[in-house]
Amino acid sequence: MDWFEKPFSLTRQCELLSIHKSNLYYEPKGESEQNLHLMRKIDEQYLKTPFAGYRMMSALLGRAGEAVNEKRVRRLMRLMGLTAIYPKPDLSKANKAHKKYPYLLRNIVINQVNQVWSSDITYIPMKNGFLYLVAVMDWYSRYVLSWELSNSMESGFCVKALQTTETNL
Repeated sequence: MDWFEKPFSLTRQCELLSIHKSNLYYEPKGESEQNLHLMRKIDEQYLKTPFAGYRMMSALLGRAGEAVNEKRVRRLMRLMGLTAIYPKPDLSKANKAHKKYPYLLRNIVINQVNQVWSSDITYIPMKNGFLYLVAVMDWYSRYVLSWELSNSMESGFCVKALQTTETNL
């Protein structure tokens, strides 16, 4: 029998792979029943109050009768991938590398329909993600000329809203 036909021992295999032999026998434990219960409660509460961080979540769970501390809630929220939704700092700061366009309507008096239109995109939080809403408005009448919904931020639904506006005139 040649040397390559003999199987390597587990010790030798671990040496070749540079891993500890104890890793072969380790079986990770899952979360306890109590933690799974808390994770369900956190998930339910997060759907109601997505702006709640781990501190507020701990307080809300405490009011609901769950005895839990902030460290556990923080660990479970991190494990679940939940973070509080709130405005982050410096969102309005301009990037110096981007070109600044002049404001063209500064000295214009808007006194008739269809003189100035604007469009805006916003998102609507849903249970399983977001819907995106684009609206085209007339500035004088404040009338919504057209709108479209999409479940993705691709440009097609924005173009469709503008084309719908143009065909309705």
